[in-house]
Formats: sequence, C-alpha cells, structure tokens
Amino acid sequence: MVPHDLRYTAEHEWVRMTASGLAEFGITDFAQAALGDIVYVSLPAVGDSLSSGRTCGEVESTKSVSDIYAPVDGVVAERNDGLDNTPETVNSDPFGAGWLVRVTLSDGEGLQSLLTAAEYESLITAS
Repeated sequence: MVPHDLRYTAEHEWVRMTASGLAEFGITDFAQAALGDIVYVSLPAVGDSLSSGRTCGEVESTKSVSDIYAPVDGVVAERNDGLDNTPETVNSDPFGAGWLVRVTLSDGEGLQSLLTAAEYESLITAS
C-alpha cells in the first residue's frame, strides 16, 4: 500500500503536510512489514533539530533494530508519545495513528526533493 498523497524517501519514510503546516512523518507499510512486530520506538525530543538524511531515532522489532532517518530539515514540534506505550501501532496503522514526528520545516522546499508515490512504488518493486 502506497498512498499517492504522500512523499517518500529511499529509506522508507513517508511525509505529509498537516493542516497546521507541519511536516508529519513515519515509516512506510513496506518498512513495517519488513521489520515485523515492532516492540519499541525511540523518537527525537520536541525542540530537536533534524537534518534530512540523518538518523533521528530507532525502531526495534522482534527481528532487528533499524534507524529512522529524518526526511526533511526542521525542528521537532510534536512526537507521537502514544508510541511509548503502544509501539505496535506503527504495524497496524503506519500512515495514520502510527505517525512518528511532526516537524516545523526550515525549508519550504523540503518535500520537493522527496520521491513521489510512483517513484517509491518503483523502488520497492525493484527490491
């Protein structure tokens, strides 16, 4: 499942702009399926600065630990604190309640460099 209204990274993060103007991101359905049952999520703190392509957290599953990469430059405005107690939400609803972080963008053009849904579909189909 690859929603067409989102942007993507080659590292399997998705990004959407919220109604309040924040960039919300999480990991894709492809990523959560590859990870298996997610048991822990480590997220950056509110106020942390993120740099596109740099590690900003981790997702731990019964199979492995994987880095989360910031898809955009900005400052963390919100983190999904609900994942502290129910990290499995990332498995059950990766594009909804399983969002990870909301960021105030430092560059309004940040989303333009990300993959479109069609480009991301091509990437995961080739895998």
